[in-house]
Amino acid sequence: MARLMNPRKEIEGLIAKGDLEGLLRKVGELHGHFCPYLALGVRASYIALKALEVARSMGMEELVAIVETNNCFSDGVQMVTGCTFGNNGLIYRDLGKTAVTVAQRDSSAVRVALKAEYVDSFGARYPEASALFEKIVVKHEETTPAEHEKLMELWTESSFDQLKLPEEKVFNVKHIKVEVPPFAPIFASVKCSVCGENVMETRARVKDGKPICLECAGAEHYLLDGSGISVWKEKLL
Repeated sequence: MARLMNPRKEIEGLIAKGDLEGLLRKVGELHGHFCPYLALGVRASYIALKALEVARSMGMEELVAIVETNNCFSDGVQMVTGCTFGNNGLIYRDLGKTAVTVAQRDSSAVRVALKAEYVDSFGARYPEASALFEKIVVKHEETTPAEHEKLMELWTESSFDQLKLPEEKVFNVKHIKVEVPPFAPIFASVKCSVCGENVMETRARVKDGKPICLECAGAEHYLLDGSGISVWKEKLL
């Protein structure tokens, strides 16, 4: 039972040893594959944690990570910092920047952002991988299994390369103070009078004096997908 009290013990051990490769392999279990921005998320998180001298995160909102992008970088942040949407330790700012700010309850924080010149030079340093990425991921063109396998091979190699480059060439690191939000409140649930499913009270509407969920009410709500945050209204197909 004692071992279960700290499910992040392995990750904390890797952080303590500075084992970035071990951390990246661990994050790959969550992300499903290796890619450069995943590795950069691992490294940025490690830099912030070490700068703040954080030994562990229990996922109880004592540590907050503010990400500014919803790309692969963010999975590295969630795994290494232990701050996730589910434990209310992850905050998403839809700014479209590859950056993370890790903050403690006393408002002390470190922001780690990818340098623009580093991003701009990426294609020149990894031309074959960049060309395949453009073809397969960006343009969704028809490809062969061999091309897809080659991209995964090159992407994995370049991922681990990101862990070895001098920090000052890759990141801007700044100690700052931020306003940390209060601990997340716990809301009661009500049963939708139409579909019968429970819904968080703050997300419910009232129709004919009875609670109704946003979907059954046909109401607009926020949606986070690959494009960022947008206002969404269910469309009948």
